Amino acid sequence: MPGTPVVEYVALCLQVAKHELLLFTGFWFILGALDDFGVDLCWIWLRLTGRARDGRITRATASAPLGGRAAVFIAAWQEAGVIGHTISHALSAWRQGDFTLYLGCYCNDPETIAAAMSAAGDDPRVRLVISERPGPTTKADCLNRIYAALCKDEQRYARRYSSVILHDAEDMVHPAELAVIDAGLAQADFVQLPVRPELQPKSPWIAGHYADEFAEAHAKAMVVRDALGAAMPAAGVGCGFSREMIARIARRRGAAGCGEGGPFAAECLTEDYELGLLVRREGGRSRFLRVRDEQGELVATRAYFPACLEASVRQKSRWIHGIAFQGWDRMGWGSGRTELWMALRDRRGPLTAIVLACAYVLLVIEALQALAAVAGIQVHVMVSPMLHGLLQICLAGFLWRAAFRFAFTTREYGVVEGLGAVMRIPVANVIAILAGQRALASYILSLRGLAVRWEKTEHEGHPALGLPAMSEQARGLAR
Repeated sequence: MPGTPVVEYVALCLQVAKHELLLFTGFWFILGALDDFGVDLCWIWLRLTGRARDGRITRATASAPLGGRAAVFIAAWQEAGVIGHTISHALSAWRQGDFTLYLGCYCNDPETIAAAMSAAGDDPRVRLVISERPGPTTKADCLNRIYAALCKDEQRYARRYSSVILHDAEDMVHPAELAVIDAGLAQADFVQLPVRPELQPKSPWIAGHYADEFAEAHAKAMVVRDALGAAMPAAGVGCGFSREMIARIARRRGAAGCGEGGPFAAECLTEDYELGLLVRREGGRSRFLRVRDEQGELVATRAYFPACLEASVRQKSRWIHGIAFQGWDRMGWGSGRTELWMALRDRRGPLTAIVLACAYVLLVIEALQALAAVAGIQVHVMVSPMLHGLLQICLAGFLWRAAFRFAFTTREYGVVEGLGAVMRIPVANVIAILAGQRALASYILSLRGLAVRWEKTEHEGHPALGLPAMSEQARGLAR
């Protein structure tokens, strides 16, 4: 009954819980907002001084011969649906002859092998590396076997590659990519190009939120990181390493020549992220390059990201597990204030999931209180001026973040998607909460001795087929 002591006591408990949760979430929201605001200020300064502008590349330069021979690594397990399109598009887009596409497959995956062989035809630029160990092992293990094949080829043909470029089996490459990476490696040991998730009309919310996040991260956060000279994480696609740096990292891991092991950490879920950070620890220089072609298109890796909730949570939980938990265990916190700042930003995923979960619990409490008010039950608790100010700062921080998300998504995908980016913020939050919980559970199991597994993302389509207009532009630039 409304007004009974028990009901009023429950209402009072809800109000107390709400007050404490507001303090907790408000504090961490503001701390996170200050973190992001620092990056925003750096980017604004770079923009005002002209250091954050995208470069340009001409059609002639994009198809010019490389400074040395490039090796492109692709690890593939059960990718028969997309690997053929990736190979055929890369071979048609990249007009240079001085590269080799190394494709790692498994002996128990004949469908992927057949699709790759059909797409490659008799093109000498494709080298198939078939592991005698049944798959799936881990992506890093597959890449290490490709690296061993590269070493043997260098010995067999008495020639050394100048660079190693990483890609995934579902990637759509840009015609100018090899030229941009080759030019970047002339002054650095590791180069990362942007990643551009492609929109999927059948999944405007789940797949769309990747476009929002990458548009901001790869047009702002990574640009700031590059300007500050911080260690650069590798995205695993569209990234190039000098051959000497890859060899040095392989030696660091105890792999010499063509023996067992290699530069990729088989026990790590995000071996690409770790590989990029190791460049700095080996004394190398990293660069993040944003370049546009003559049509104004970004020289970036295009790909379809997960379009359903389960696949998205599984993928992001792998990222959080590998970057936040394994990164802490395996890489420590680096040296210097800038490296510490970037490491904290990289590894705040689990804490972000907790804070967001508390924020949504607050919404539930607010809804219950609204229902109670309708039923005539009200508990009045004075909100302190400090808490009131905290909430105002949180609201201002959210509006600032939403404005930046809108601006960067609009810049790359148009104003309609920019508005959609703001509407997709709750979707991104829910995915972050579920992924954080799953990553923590997975990490706890790994501490109990459970081996990490390659939980690859299933791919049902390829952007080279879904975007005919872009494909024609790419072909025109390649010619």
